[in-house]
Amino acid sequence: MKAISDTYTLANGIAIPCVGFGTWQVPDGDAVVSAVSSALELGYTHIDTAAAYGNEAGVGKAVRRSPGGRESVFVTSKLWNDVRGYRETLEAFDKTMERLGFDTLDLFLIHWPAPYRFRDNYRELNRETWRAFEELYRAGRVRAIGVSNFLRHHLEELMETAEIPPMVDQLEFHPGWMQQDTVSFCQQNGILVEAWSPLGSGKLLQDPQLCEIAAKYGKSTAQLCLRWALQKGILPLPKSVTPERIRQNTQLFDFVISAEDEQAIDRLSCVGRTGSDPDNAKF
Repeated sequence: MKAISDTYTLANGIAIPCVGFGTWQVPDGDAVVSAVSSALELGYTHIDTAAAYGNEAGVGKAVRRSPGGRESVFVTSKLWNDVRGYRETLEAFDKTMERLGFDTLDLFLIHWPAPYRFRDNYRELNRETWRAFEELYRAGRVRAIGVSNFLRHHLEELMETAEIPPMVDQLEFHPGWMQQDTVSFCQQNGILVEAWSPLGSGKLLQDPQLCEIAAKYGKSTAQLCLRWALQKGILPLPKSVTPERIRQNTQLFDFVISAEDEQAIDRLSCVGRTGSDPDNAKF
């Protein structure tokens, strides 16, 4: 990857910009409109939101009024854990589209594999949910479909009956939490891995080893972690509401981490998981 405008290619041939802008915990209204607008002005063309973030309306507003318009921006949203099943998923998608104000969505994901309220029969419900995803895709209402937080066994369970395999799996991925089994399975099966919390929820920014390596390249620890993800073939989704940090998170393409330093980062065991266990999440 040589520029933020470069893309990965999904299994169905759709191009997806190589770095996305995350909006988790950014409030709806002026806050998210301002953050997304800043990101778009600074070169992002890929915005990630979700029904659970409560900010789809603001994201949609910022995207629609961007200089290039709706068609210039790749937008992802996600189905929350309070919805499972075929009909229910189609209805939830309609509500997401109403909030965004879009005719089509670029990528739609199942947010978590085994919601607390559906845990006893999540496998069957995920299959029915995925059937709705496949219908939305075939109807042209969404350009690509995928999942989030699905571990290898969740993917295998879903793919037993899926007619269209997931094209994306969005995972917690950062130095110290690489989820190698799931990432390897995805890469072997043509599923692009996206990294949420690519900075370890901010806990990596002061790590002494990462700071030392970043200084060698004249870069911040955040820039080092994002570049490292790209060199792994992973699509990072950094989040910030500060224009200067949003700008810095785009400056990843004027350096290459050496093989020696990349391997040193691979060996770190600094923070571990910062989010929930997909098999035991309490929501």
